[in-house]
Amino acid sequence: MSPAPPSPSGATSVLVATHGHCLDGLLSATLFTRLLRHVEGGKNLAFAYRPCGYGPNENGVPEEAFVGAINAVLDYRYSASSKLDWFFDHHVTAFVTDADRASYTERAASCRVFHDGAYGSCTKLIADVGAKHFDLNPEPFADLVHWADLIDAARFPNAAMPVEKREAPLRLMAVVERFGNEEFLARWVPRLLEEPFLLASDSAEVRELYAPLGADQEAFVRLVRAHAKVEGPTVVVDLGDEVLEAAPKFVTYALFPESLYSVVLTRSSSKCKISVGFNPWAPSPRRHDIAAICQRFGGGGHPVVGAASTKADELDRARGIVGSIVAELGA
Repeated sequence: MSPAPPSPSGATSVLVATHGHCLDGLLSATLFTRLLRHVEGGKNLAFAYRPCGYGPNENGVPEEAFVGAINAVLDYRYSASSKLDWFFDHHVTAFVTDADRASYTERAASCRVFHDGAYGSCTKLIADVGAKHFDLNPEPFADLVHWADLIDAARFPNAAMPVEKREAPLRLMAVVERFGNEEFLARWVPRLLEEPFLLASDSAEVRELYAPLGADQEAFVRLVRAHAKVEGPTVVVDLGDEVLEAAPKFVTYALFPESLYSVVLTRSSSKCKISVGFNPWAPSPRRHDIAAICQRFGGGGHPVVGAASTKADELDRARGIVGSIVAELGA
């Protein structure tokens, strides 16, 4: 990460590390920015946002990234750094080591660190903690919190809704997943603090950025149809021979509604990604903890959805991981 830009004279620098290329990461950063301004009163704050990923060897925010006078980690793995001032996360795999968990437990009594794996979204966690502990009024951001929680927890009424993306927030979700880098966060956090969420989601910028993504999704659906195989309770899709910078979610469930699990291998210019999920509309109950499975391969997530990754040139290794996961899900 490049050094934080100089703060305006007299301003307190704030570094916000959040899950990048993720709508919940963006909306967490937005709500946290509002919370910190509320907590700090009239203090002049200068925010910088760092998008973090779950790629190969990305096990947390590196120590040298904590360049703010105030440092926060959101919707991402815990850091035991003494420079960490705020932490919010809802992933059950937030703690890479036992030492990380022990550090969190020790600091939770006196520091502003909050973790709850029962939450569907980190945004909702920030809203609830803000209201309970810091007297933050979440009502002006009710739509933002609602959609963050619905999307990140996959609380859709059916698989067609997130695939068709007729609702504007779902199109914003796709745009963030493709374009949610540092520059995007720097523009969109201030925008979402000032503009109603539903209005911003349906803006001309989002419509323009989404247009080619909609075409990409149609092509992705065709790829899934051509490569999907059903192995026991799991739909397996190996797209490792393609180079894809984005893979729309929920397509397997729309195409295979009777499936229990989905394992999709994709390869981008930077990594191979194994996406694993439980079908929210499955006819049978979930029998496996997907976060625990992915964590064994260096990834993580939630009990119902997770991912692991390898380097882009480790396709054979990625395929081996897919085989292991599929075998475990079928056991």
